[in-house]
Amino acid sequence: MINQNNNGSKSKPEDRTLDQALRPHAFEEYIGQEKTKANLKILIEAAKKRGEPIDHLLLYGPAGLGKTTLAYIMAREIGANIRITSGPAIEKVGDLASILTNLNSGDVLFIDEAHRLNKSVEEILYPAMENRLLHIIIGKGPSARTLQLDLPPFSLIAATTRVGLLSNPLRSRFGATFRLDFYTLEDIENILRRSAGLMSLQTESDALKEIAVSSRFTPRVANRLLKRVRDYAEVKGEETITRQAAEKALALLEVDRLGLESTDRRLIETIIKKFNGGPVGLQALAAATSEELDTIEDINEPYLLQIGFLQRTPRGRVATKFAYKHLGLTPPPENENLL
Repeated sequence: MINQNNNGSKSKPEDRTLDQALRPHAFEEYIGQEKTKANLKILIEAAKKRGEPIDHLLLYGPAGLGKTTLAYIMAREIGANIRITSGPAIEKVGDLASILTNLNSGDVLFIDEAHRLNKSVEEILYPAMENRLLHIIIGKGPSARTLQLDLPPFSLIAATTRVGLLSNPLRSRFGATFRLDFYTLEDIENILRRSAGLMSLQTESDALKEIAVSSRFTPRVANRLLKRVRDYAEVKGEETITRQAAEKALALLEVDRLGLESTDRRLIETIIKKFNGGPVGLQALAAATSEELDTIEDINEPYLLQIGFLQRTPRGRVATKFAYKHLGLTPPPENENLL
């Protein structure tokens, strides 16, 4: 069976097992994000010396940059168990209460997609994070009463791709906040080299470079493309992954040398051809391309903004002259001065 992942591409069941094998298990194996790693190491070492749990942490940045991996590494570094959940999975206050009351002393609770927590669940988190207390309201109306439970010392690590959607009261309760940025081309090549070694693949350096330049500066994408290039080479009977094999595999996947996929190009083409280059509102763009709002905001937009193909304005999204040039089109006079 083939499943759809969150970036719109197809993944095989065996890929998920391989993804776990490729995940770094220590800071020494984690390539890139040097400033964030340096800060986290100090935070962990200080907490160990005091004999305390680490502060509650917030990690944010585009999808696929390693927020979940860092949470696993931190739990391993402090010798703690990690409990994994996500904002959409915690639908009711009772769901969060069940998770919190089952934590053991020193556990790490990781909440992915924290921006999708509803407000009533957030309000339960406030005293839990600040005072390790769980307030549960029993009953309704005048007869309702509050039950207060003590919680063991724990550390909350939250991850989000859209930090602006977190409420100010929740953001202010994290002891430290770190942004994960897109990786350098050199870091992506090193990640691919490590992954190829773990997969026992014979690769040419030029092949890894070809995959790296098409990876959107994102490790998750780079590893996904490496697996698909491996598939192509195996089917074609090539023992070594060459640059030519990588180029042909990426062409079949409709991934160009800027990492743009068919959905990215359709998004830009829609802005240019249907909306005269913009500005266009996000809802209108989603309707015109038949894409989900969250997919555009979380997957497509961050990278298109990063490479300068898209500009946000108060009136909506506008395609830049770089986007026109990439598609071989001429911008209209009103847009030709855009970066």
